[in-house]
Amino acid sequence: METIRNWLLPLLLAAGQGVLLWPGVYPDGTPGPLALAAVVCALAVETAALGRRRTAPVRSLAGTLAAGVLGGFAWPDGYVGLGSLIALYSVAVRCPVPVMVRALAAVVSVDWVAAAVIDGLRAPLLSTMAISLGTYVLCAGLGEARRQWLAGRLTAARRLAGAEQARRLAGDQERRRLARELHDVSAHHLTSVVVTVDAALRLRDDRPELTAEALAFAERTGTETLTALQRLVGLLRDTGRPDHRPMSGRIEELVAGFGRLGRPVTARVPDDLAGPAAEAVHGIVREALTNALRYAPGAAARVDVRRADGLLELTVENAPPRAAAPGAGGLGAGHGVAGMRERAASVGGELTAGPTPEGGWRVRATLPDAAAARRPKDTGWRRDVLREQRFADPALMLAAMLLPVACVAAVVEDWPGAARRAVLPELLLVCGLLALHALPLLWRRRAPWAVFGAVLATAWPGPVAVVVVPLPSHVAQFLVAGTLVETLAVYAVAAYGRGAGHTWPAPAVTTLGAAGALTAIACADGMVAGEPAGPADAVLLSFLLSVVLAPVFTAVWGAGLLVRRRRVRAVAYDDFAFASSMWQADRAAEAERQRLAATLREAVLSHTRALVGAARRGELAEVADTARAALAAMREMLRGLADGGDGGPGGPLAPSPSAADLDALCRALRSAGREVRLRGLPEAARGLPSSTQVSVYRIVEAALGAGDPGPARVTLRRRRGTLRITVTGVRLAVAGPVAERLRVQVAAGEGRMVCEPAGRLRVSLPAGAPGAPVQEVSPSPYA
Repeated sequence: METIRNWLLPLLLAAGQGVLLWPGVYPDGTPGPLALAAVVCALAVETAALGRRRTAPVRSLAGTLAAGVLGGFAWPDGYVGLGSLIALYSVAVRCPVPVMVRALAAVVSVDWVAAAVIDGLRAPLLSTMAISLGTYVLCAGLGEARRQWLAGRLTAARRLAGAEQARRLAGDQERRRLARELHDVSAHHLTSVVVTVDAALRLRDDRPELTAEALAFAERTGTETLTALQRLVGLLRDTGRPDHRPMSGRIEELVAGFGRLGRPVTARVPDDLAGPAAEAVHGIVREALTNALRYAPGAAARVDVRRADGLLELTVENAPPRAAAPGAGGLGAGHGVAGMRERAASVGGELTAGPTPEGGWRVRATLPDAAAARRPKDTGWRRDVLREQRFADPALMLAAMLLPVACVAAVVEDWPGAARRAVLPELLLVCGLLALHALPLLWRRRAPWAVFGAVLATAWPGPVAVVVVPLPSHVAQFLVAGTLVETLAVYAVAAYGRGAGHTWPAPAVTTLGAAGALTAIACADGMVAGEPAGPADAVLLSFLLSVVLAPVFTAVWGAGLLVRRRRVRAVAYDDFAFASSMWQADRAAEAERQRLAATLREAVLSHTRALVGAARRGELAEVADTARAALAAMREMLRGLADGGDGGPGGPLAPSPSAADLDALCRALRSAGREVRLRGLPEAARGLPSSTQVSVYRIVEAALGAGDPGPARVTLRRRRGTLRITVTGVRLAVAGPVAERLRVQVAAGEGRMVCEPAGRLRVSLPAGAPGAPVQEVSPSPYA
């Protein structure tokens, strides 16, 4: 199908030009033998060049230009040479604007030089050059508009692909977020209890007063932990939106709480921290001080937060421990530094941690400053609007100006020199009126109704000039060319307006306005077609013009509505698909939150309540045992979250599937009622690298899972170190978000992919050396 699309139009153009070469078809006769050979050669070059207009548009344009020059010189009157227009359109569709502008300049220059050489430096050359410029500019403008549409569709496809990716990873990401939140809420509280109670137990004989202090601290801290965990259970429906309230006071309160545990802690924190970065600072400081409490009890610590160049620079440093902390190795869950790095990365920052030369420990984080991030940016949408219309609309407006003026020049060139000089001021006035009439089209997308009104208003200076100047009838007739602008204005209202229910008056109003303006121009001097005309003749002429123009404007209005409907339906589909993916992602995250809430109530909360009860009864040893049990339960829960839980959607992650599992996938689809055939599996998949095994399965799975209900066929072939995958019957997989996701997967495997509109997908992946051993694929949360 793609081959037919590439070659059908070039072959039709060549066939049309070949018809003119048939003896007796062209009025002026066929060219001579030498010229005929040159024309045939030009046709061959043009056809071959146009066949590659989608894959190599700039080279295609160069080939069509060479063919046009050769054919134009060989047969000036009979060679059409439309290839350069089509190739320029392809360049505008597939290349950036600077490349397209250079290509437009090159095409116009070559065309002007060729016209000057063939026709000579005569007056008619000006009209030829103007028509050429207007035509090429219009062609480039239409191509640029098409490129913008395709770019928007690609952006939408990438947005949907991102939403699909978020949907698939929502459960895993929510588990990670909840694990970090649970660790932050409870870890440093319970660790503080264990450290304090252990110290009181060791020093019970030397400092008996510490027992009462430790029990009071355990009761108070256990109560705080209960409150924090209960708050977490109550807020598990929260989606993690950042809190923009100032955090400086909470950070200082956190530092003071660690200071009350008997260690000197100094802090310097700005008083206006807020936003996600401040939340990250709070979490990192809490984790860093908790680690210092575990592994360096009694050592001094320092917390420093500074602003520099739009960044927050956080440093948490502790001195070397005064003595080894007994049992400290069993207090943590082993996720402290990784959790801090993850928290920093979640807001776009970086974190490093490591020992100091003196034997202490230092944590440094660089985070984007929330205050700088909240600076208003109110000019972005204007830049987007201007970028969208930087060429397409100006090109259309310029073409609407040039083409009528060029037509005027082409007709006037046949007049005698004296006649042209006699009406030169009037001709210049007509050209100015035509240009003024087309000028509002520059804003046709941003304000279609305003442009429509401006076009209708600028149509009437012509009839006024016919009466006031007055303009001769043979000059005033050129104002009829301005009807092209009304046509474009009606299309703009339909395509960029608010639908048929609001734009239906446009063709009727335009018909009446254009018919009235043309009638006024024709009857201004009291003559129509050389005969005297009265009011009845003017009414009859206006009626006849309305009958002729009404179907034209109605058809243009209908075409604009069809384009608008297609655009609106595409955008509505994208929005619906995006919202659906986000809804499913929210449901997956909600399931993980509910599972965590149940686990919290059953495990960690019960141990924490027992800790508070033991502290109130004054049983210090039981407090220590219960606090360690609570820490162990929390660590087990964190491990379960990291592994995905046990069973169900949150269960342990299975090994990644391989190409050998494609047979089972196809059998499952056949059992569901869809006919899927698989060919070449055992031989093609033998000895594939582990990464390629996973890529093959995921690519075929995504293609077959795109939603096509009809039969499909999967073919695997191994040849010369390359695995070729062909999937047919998957129309929904060769476009839209599925195709975008497949491109990402294929690119990750260093392969190539071709999507054919007929529903065929072709993928080539490096297969490695034949016979190489297949390695075991390790489980991955992103499999």
